[in-house]
Amino acid sequence: MLPKLGSRWLRLMFMSVVCLCLCLPGESYTKKAPKVPRCPATCSCTKDSAFCVDTKAIPKSFPPGIISLTMVNTAFTTIPEGAFSHLHLLQFLLLNSNTFTMIADDAFAGLSHLQYLFIENNDIQDLSKYTFRGLKSLTHLIPNLSPRNSNPITADFAVYETFPFHSVSVESYEFSGDHFVAFAQPDSGFCTLYIWDHVEMIFRRFHNITSRSAVYCKPVVINNTLYMVVAQLFGGSHIYKWEEGPQRFIKIQDIDTNRVRKPNFVDTFLLDDEWYFVVADSSKAGSTSIYRWNSNGFYSHQSLHPWHRDTHVEFIDVGGKPHLILSSASQPPVVYQWNRNQKQFAFHSIITELADVQMVKHFWVRKVLYLCLTRFIGDSKILRWEGQRFVEIQTLPSRGSMAVYPFTVGPRQYLILGSDFSFSRVYLWDDLTQRFQPFQELNMRAPRGFSLVSVDNKDILLAASFKGNTLAYQHLVVDLSAK
Repeated sequence: MLPKLGSRWLRLMFMSVVCLCLCLPGESYTKKAPKVPRCPATCSCTKDSAFCVDTKAIPKSFPPGIISLTMVNTAFTTIPEGAFSHLHLLQFLLLNSNTFTMIADDAFAGLSHLQYLFIENNDIQDLSKYTFRGLKSLTHLIPNLSPRNSNPITADFAVYETFPFHSVSVESYEFSGDHFVAFAQPDSGFCTLYIWDHVEMIFRRFHNITSRSAVYCKPVVINNTLYMVVAQLFGGSHIYKWEEGPQRFIKIQDIDTNRVRKPNFVDTFLLDDEWYFVVADSSKAGSTSIYRWNSNGFYSHQSLHPWHRDTHVEFIDVGGKPHLILSSASQPPVVYQWNRNQKQFAFHSIITELADVQMVKHFWVRKVLYLCLTRFIGDSKILRWEGQRFVEIQTLPSRGSMAVYPFTVGPRQYLILGSDFSFSRVYLWDDLTQRFQPFQELNMRAPRGFSLVSVDNKDILLAASFKGNTLAYQHLVVDLSAK
């Protein structure tokens, strides 16, 4: 028989059971959620970015997911080792307009995802070569930062050689181990060839093809044989073959004057193991025409785009599909696509509603395709291929431009935009903004064409001038640390 318990004991037992239930783990027991770090008092934050002003030290606590941090007008002068290691997701860091005088070794340790680092308008006098150690993903650093034991490099285009004649086209090519350039000179009546002299380190005159009104001299090497397509305004256009024995060009073929009446540009291309050349015709009665090589000569293959006064034609391969882009003085650029079954180019699309496009040139940056459309009246445009169509991404001022030329020297992507009314402008591609930035102005009169020759550790940019001397510029690499 159980003893009787007083009310005091009953109360004690009840409280013990309640306490035991509260203390035992179970589904009904929930821990208090951890506190989410708040935005520092001197900063303003969004979901993935923070902007800090007047901070006395680098805050140690930020909301999770911060990938962009901007700090300006800070109240400290030194960035210590591992200062941002707690922000391991950071991709963008801007530290402009502060009073930093020192950045320690391994200051950015732990930022393996950082791509863009800006440190401008500070008082930093010197940096160690270990300052940026560990930045594996960095793609953009400001050029005025000069670590010890490094060579900050810039570049410049300087006049290298002057040719005392006017020209309307320039084409470079290699043949039999030598470097050549061909200039079309309608004033003097020649298609003039120059050869690179490895001793004197200049281009010297090599050969002339008499041409009373040459507007384009286009070389093409087929089966170790050199041919020159000479397009003329008057007297028809012709094809010449180089003979090694007497060292001369001989005319082997005339181009049908009923098709090509007023040629403006010539391009050559290899398509399905066959050689072609295309002549852009700028007359109202002629048509842009394609010619195909068949072991004995070039024969008429196809006529394109009649009655539209074409000024330029560009061959381009997009995803294994060959295209021709025709610029015209009377309508927007037109795209033709190659049909392999019919072995013909068929109309594909119109690029944009811009008129008066003198020239379209393409270039690639990190496997992305771009076009530059230059105009004589109005601004030029940069377009990017988006998989199905070209999308405009940049406008370049270019009044009076009839020639554009994208080219690379080492890791640098340049674009030169000629002008009849002002200085011609060289632009340099910026990976951060994915745009061209102004780089240099060059004084040349009415440029009509450009070509790059890389030989004997020199990079020479040739510029054909319609109203002044034809020029050659050397791309110079400048070491600022030596100044």
